[in-house]
Amino acid sequence: MRRVRYCLFSLGLLLAGHSLAANNWQAVKQEAQGQTVWFNAWGGDPAVNRYLDWVRGEVKRDYAIDLRIVPIADAADSVKRIQAEAQAGRKTRGSVDLLWVNGENFRTLKEAGLVRTGWAETLPNWRYVDTKKPVREDFSVPVEGAESPWGSAQLTFIARQGETPTPPDSPAALLQFAAEHPGTVTYPRPPDFTATAFLEQLLIALTDDPAALKKPPQPATFARVTASLWAYLDKLHPYLWRDGRDFPASPARTDQMLAQGTLRLSLAFNPMHAQQKIASGELPKDSYSFGFRDGMIGNVHFVTIPKNTSAAAGAQVVANFLLSPEAQLRKSDPAIWGDPSVLDPQKLPQAQRKVLASRLPPHAPPVLAEPHALWVNALEQEWLRRYGTH
Repeated sequence: MRRVRYCLFSLGLLLAGHSLAANNWQAVKQEAQGQTVWFNAWGGDPAVNRYLDWVRGEVKRDYAIDLRIVPIADAADSVKRIQAEAQAGRKTRGSVDLLWVNGENFRTLKEAGLVRTGWAETLPNWRYVDTKKPVREDFSVPVEGAESPWGSAQLTFIARQGETPTPPDSPAALLQFAAEHPGTVTYPRPPDFTATAFLEQLLIALTDDPAALKKPPQPATFARVTASLWAYLDKLHPYLWRDGRDFPASPARTDQMLAQGTLRLSLAFNPMHAQQKIASGELPKDSYSFGFRDGMIGNVHFVTIPKNTSAAAGAQVVANFLLSPEAQLRKSDPAIWGDPSVLDPQKLPQAQRKVLASRLPPHAPPVLAEPHALWVNALEQEWLRRYGTH
């Protein structure tokens, strides 16, 4: 009898908890009605922009939220604005209510206490999230509920089957490939984030001290830890497009050069990128993605809410919608965006589970964890010092 009473008591607590959470979320939704949410998001891809236009219409219809999309070239620009507002004492009515962010930019905001914490895992649609993905850590920085996951990403190379039926599958193979096809390989110019990810990818593969990458770079050991990376680039650059003395400004430019036949390889930070660009007609139909056999660097990208927002409720409702199976399935469609989902297919109803499972990147290499966020700036600055004046 005592055991039965205990079970009934535990069940009562569980039901009460669910009821309280539901009531709290109802209050959030009510507060969100009529709010304007300024969402700063990377605007460099037409497919992303079209998707966000759809999101804007959905949250307007269903939640009476006026979502204003602010296209940005780099999340660092929004971070600087948030920092400037904090320094000016602007504790409310900030210019950014929701920000697409991860990595170094998130670390900067979180360490300065400029983001709201503890809200992400209270979203109703968190129950669908694949917690086996790094959704509680961002470039080795604990998230602590300050970011809601939005999509998965992994560095990928793109080639054309007609030109490159057997792609290079390691740094050594890439160097040999570039030597055999001089002038047809390159990478974007840092600090483009895809370019920096390429540097991190090579560093992970080449360094003799991979454990050092999980911690902030140290001045006393930086040269030793990165020596093999610079030695490799010194060998690679003479074989690159324009002899490694000039670099394309963005991955979009390397896509164009691949489509034109100038390059044999392009780079993207989305394993579904080739399928998306084939669907939009921007890449030839024989384009395909590939990676190194030992793995490619990957992460989760998030949305965060600045501390000085006056639309916290609306921002949470938008973040929750971005996590919904409907929004995640649409986003994962290569004909729309092709951004891999952060949801666990096994947590979805059967029909949605099949669709999402069918959109997982085919033959994807293992995902390698990002180095600590502070490596981004350190690598970019050293690259610019060594190669940026060419």
